[in-house]
Amino acid sequence: MATLKVPAHVPAPSEDAEQLHKAFEGWGTNEQLIIDILAHRNAAQRNSIRKAYHEAYGKELLKSLDEELSSDFERAVVLFTLDPAERDAYLANESIKRFTSSNWVLMEIACTRSSHELFNVRKAYHARYKKSLEEDVAHHTKGDHRKLLVPLVSAFRYEGEEVNMTLAKSEAKILRDKISDKHYSDEEVIRIVTTRSKAQLNATLNHYNTAFGNAINKDLKPDSDDEFLKLLRDAIKCLTVPEKYFEKVLRQAINKLGTDEWALTRVVTTRAEVDMVRIKEEYQRRNSVTLEKAIAGDTSGDYEKMLLALIGAGDV
Repeated sequence: MATLKVPAHVPAPSEDAEQLHKAFEGWGTNEQLIIDILAHRNAAQRNSIRKAYHEAYGKELLKSLDEELSSDFERAVVLFTLDPAERDAYLANESIKRFTSSNWVLMEIACTRSSHELFNVRKAYHARYKKSLEEDVAHHTKGDHRKLLVPLVSAFRYEGEEVNMTLAKSEAKILRDKISDKHYSDEEVIRIVTTRSKAQLNATLNHYNTAFGNAINKDLKPDSDDEFLKLLRDAIKCLTVPEKYFEKVLRQAINKLGTDEWALTRVVTTRAEVDMVRIKEEYQRRNSVTLEKAIAGDTSGDYEKMLLALIGAGDV
């Protein structure tokens, strides 16, 4: 359910490439033209524009954008222009190197992409960084975090809707027993969360709720200083109700004393073509204000215009 508004008549990639080249020429960069083109093209069209630009001008479009733009606006435009798998590989590598909330970015990518998308992220990571994603995650994490994250980024889940209810009931009981004993990082808990299809996991968690009278995330309510427990809860949320997870990331990014532009840009650029409609609905339901209004009140200039274009502000 994409939000991204692509015009009914889209110019040829060579025309878009020419317009972008014109936007970079002269005394000042034409930022609005860049937004008008790149924020309104889907992933395949953006890839074609990049190829056409390189053929016509012998230069990478991303390099030109990097030279002409700056700060948060540049980051939003460059991230969105990247192919989705390439973008996720970049974000994963960046988060591994930054060591700040890196575990959450890795978990988010692993749990909210389809098996095929995650497979492509691993391929893109390998091609770009000459190492495997699993290798880097294992190297830069430790303890229970490593125990959860390595199988998450390695996963290739069944994507169908087939569900085994007998299995759902037995695994709901396993989860309940382990959580009751506070064995949160038990290999059985990790196995269920990191290998089961999203449909199977939903069935298991629904049964958990019905049989034991509590949603699993309530039983996993973390002590404020238990980072692993928070990560496990968010992984379950990402796998089952991603729009609720992304709403929370956006709310925290916008409602901080200073805006967390990194988180805001990441969520908008990665979800614009996926489930932004659901995220916007969840945001309004939870905060009694539209996401458009929240972003407009917290950002400014070309950065604000780019984000609003990506979330479909003004779309009917």
